Amino acid sequence: MNKVGRERKFTTEEIFRETERLLLEAGYEGYTISLLAEALNVSRAAIYKYYMNKEELVVDFMLGHIVGIIEAFKNVDDTQSFQGQLDEVLDIVLASKDLHRILFLSQGIDTKRNEDIARKMERLHELHKEMYIPLYTMVNRGKEEGILKEEIPNALMIAFIFQSIDLQNHMQIPEEIFTRSIKQLVQTGIIRTQ
Repeated sequence: MNKVGRERKFTTEEIFRETERLLLEAGYEGYTISLLAEALNVSRAAIYKYYMNKEELVVDFMLGHIVGIIEAFKNVDDTQSFQGQLDEVLDIVLASKDLHRILFLSQGIDTKRNEDIARKMERLHELHKEMYIPLYTMVNRGKEEGILKEEIPNALMIAFIFQSIDLQNHMQIPEEIFTRSIKQLVQTGIIRTQ
């Protein structure tokens, strides 16, 4: 007598973690539900119970990713010193180092065939803008306290912080040293201070 095997249970967190890994490895065009099912050791049908297609899954993943970053920014302790706040923000930014690559992949998502996907993509763009609000607040505080240079536009400071996460570690510097060095470059630059 053949027994039908039960499908392995998996969480949305597992789906999103593997989706991120596969998107970064294969790109949007190379990402498939079959690849995801194989990575999770489940059938494609098990994934289709939750997501109708890869577009829906990828957009939900991106929304979850950016919402997580926004929540992390909102949870930064604003009662600490500006330096402590900046350090915490840099930790969040550096922990999200693949954000820009992932958001870039969203350009391949077809929004014309599905109104729900189009609405979610519009929400993703709104959230991307919203993500910067706590950073503007922090930069304004740094300027008010005389810590940050008044003459440098806020938008440029924030862009510089976010562009720092796009630096690839081609030199294969140990991750801890790489992260610490990026933070140091953002906080104090390359000039030795007395």
